[in-house]
Amino acid sequence: MILPFAEMTMQGTIRLPGLPVLPPDVERYAIHGGGSLVVQIMAGDRISIIDMEGLQPTELIAFNKSGRGDAGLIGVVKSKVTPGFLEFLENKESSISRVRKILRENDIDLTTGCPVRIFDDSSRAGNKEEFTVSDNGTLLILAPGAAMEAGKQNPPTDITLYIQRVISRECLQLLPPAPLADPIEDINIQPGNAIGFIVSKGDYVQVVDVQGRECSDFQAFDARSLDKQLERDIDPTTTRSLMGSLYPTPGLYSKYYSIDHTPLVEIVRDTVGRHDTFGLACTARYYEDMGYPGHANCSDNFNKVAQPFGIKPRGGWPAINFFFNTGLDDTNSITMDDPWSRPGDYVLLRALTDLVCFSSACPCDVDPANGWNPTDIQIRTYAGEKEFSKSMAYRMTTDSEPVMTKQTGFHDSFSKFTQNYTEYNGYWLPQNYPNQQALAEYWACREAAVVMDLSPLRKCEILGPDAETLMNLCVTRNMRRLSVGQVVYTAVCYEHGGMIDDGTVFRMGENNFRWIGGNDLSGLWLREQAEIRGLDVWVKSSTDQLHNIAVQGPNSRNILKDVIWTPPSQSTVESLDWFRFSIGRIGDFHGASVVVSRTGYTGELGFEIFCHPSKATSVFNAVWEAGQPYGLIPFGLDALDLVRIEAGLIFAGYEFSDQIDPFEAGIGFTVPLKSKDDDFIGRDALIRRTKSPRSKLVGLDLSGNQVPSNGDSVRIGRAQIGEITSAMRSPILGKTIGLCRLDANYTSIGTKVEVGQLDGHQKRIPATVVPFPHYDPKKERVRA
Repeated sequence: MILPFAEMTMQGTIRLPGLPVLPPDVERYAIHGGGSLVVQIMAGDRISIIDMEGLQPTELIAFNKSGRGDAGLIGVVKSKVTPGFLEFLENKESSISRVRKILRENDIDLTTGCPVRIFDDSSRAGNKEEFTVSDNGTLLILAPGAAMEAGKQNPPTDITLYIQRVISRECLQLLPPAPLADPIEDINIQPGNAIGFIVSKGDYVQVVDVQGRECSDFQAFDARSLDKQLERDIDPTTTRSLMGSLYPTPGLYSKYYSIDHTPLVEIVRDTVGRHDTFGLACTARYYEDMGYPGHANCSDNFNKVAQPFGIKPRGGWPAINFFFNTGLDDTNSITMDDPWSRPGDYVLLRALTDLVCFSSACPCDVDPANGWNPTDIQIRTYAGEKEFSKSMAYRMTTDSEPVMTKQTGFHDSFSKFTQNYTEYNGYWLPQNYPNQQALAEYWACREAAVVMDLSPLRKCEILGPDAETLMNLCVTRNMRRLSVGQVVYTAVCYEHGGMIDDGTVFRMGENNFRWIGGNDLSGLWLREQAEIRGLDVWVKSSTDQLHNIAVQGPNSRNILKDVIWTPPSQSTVESLDWFRFSIGRIGDFHGASVVVSRTGYTGELGFEIFCHPSKATSVFNAVWEAGQPYGLIPFGLDALDLVRIEAGLIFAGYEFSDQIDPFEAGIGFTVPLKSKDDDFIGRDALIRRTKSPRSKLVGLDLSGNQVPSNGDSVRIGRAQIGEITSAMRSPILGKTIGLCRLDANYTSIGTKVEVGQLDGHQKRIPATVVPFPHYDPKKERVRA
């Protein structure tokens, strides 16, 4: 039996960063719902396939060495051909396109395939089927599923494949991952070595950490400047100054510059996000001062490979030290720890001019720089004709497979107005819009109407006879009082009372709920609790099936009243009450399926519209056209932060964390300890905490126009009694306001405090404790 990482980790052992989470003879693959996967199999391999969330039909099709279907290859004597599997392989889902290409290249005759149905639409979460392979061949795994309509709850979800290879562990060696495309050059650098190579303008360079936890120093010279006897390489100080960060990342601020402000390379992809803050590549002196004279080092190695290009040697080379985990702490010291990189992690760069490049595999074995064990680096270059999406890796949990940054269904629509995107929970979201900027977007929300993309919110479908029991157990609000068509805002807590997430629950039916929260942990928590308690319920992720925009502002109802068609059994937009939702369509009976809720995160009258990503463009176009007479403009994350602080709405990592309970986070109203008789997770801890509260979220009015930052200390005299969680200069109130977590002894309205900056003492901003929300405290506008 093949065990997942959580089961294989022995109690009491140290988890090491950057190492494979599976034994070396075990491979893991994710087959996304609605997609497929093809892998090569060998005689003796043991296969485990798990339906991670349940209700996901799954089929296996085995092909022998001749490319013909042979179910006996995986121990199935007879199998029934499932109608429609060939048609499924003709759809345009990206993984299926890759599968078709691989099948063609291996001369697989699909018409001879004999599908084996191992899971159907009644499968439980975690169901597993195991097979032993009798001969070499090819295995095709299908996870069929159609696009989910917004009002339905049948999302296709992930299947996980484990293969325990028959090859002995002693024979196994981690090899570089498959190239991203056909490479121009594909060079392996053994530890303690470096290479020099030429890259043409527009081409790509991929630096791959093959084994994990291995640093690779990189430097690039402008080839045209070298022709003029000028050495113009990547300059750390110039790059930091122009990019405003310790090192560039994929997105808007992604370039490395020379000293004369010429951009040399751009970061296109990064699966790690933790690199050196521009210290030198390791030098001979570093090792000599530690007592290791003569130790191989990257600077000397660079000098060797630089010589053929006529570049002068240096005692120490400034370089981009990819995968080297360093940073700056609060005492202005440079810190170092084990790298975060794992086997196969990489950085992809694009040359912005003709370049001469150097790369190394660092030889350091005397500190944690390479996890004490130097290994190899792979360098690949690709032709500029190939287009790679800009992305970073997102992991749902530490041991999850990385997923590259996605575009939402509304990305193309919003891209007409901005290219200023930032990564948020695995998606690209607009930061602001150049034609308006945050202040104009803010005023449009308060006075007219705005539309913004909120698709990265995590959605889960909770289905089954015990759905209400599970939700009542895991959220603080009373689900037994929630009517069909109603929405409620609530918290999810751990046993000790700390918050996992906040979000909304939609009651879709008697035994059907939809959870919408801020991160993946809440959905995982729901699924774990259902399994622990043996509840008859499914928790299915629908984030990729439901993307959503928010239309907010005093004109939002007028905009949407003629856009959203609802049947007689559902409320119209005009009659929809606060925290209610309707299931309807865009325009008329034949339009795109949507769910529209009277909810938002702005403190204004507003709505959210949910649809399948394939319908996002038509939904946006209808809303945009209807909104132009009402002053509708796009709205970004910068402006959202302003309106949510004014409205006293909390944000993860600022107002709450797993150390903060709902009362301390300012949402104690979501915890009905007196009226909810049913037990829920964290109840006993919350009762204890309310008897002796440690802190409380309060509002602050601050003197002057300077805006403090998250984490700035709040003091009375020398003593710190709290910290700023969020603050802003309020345009509509004409003053600086903040949200602050204060010691419970100092939360009385009118208490005078000071916000400390610099060291907390040299600079003080006078402030007064006030009620919050600062804006519309009676919520008259949002209820309008």
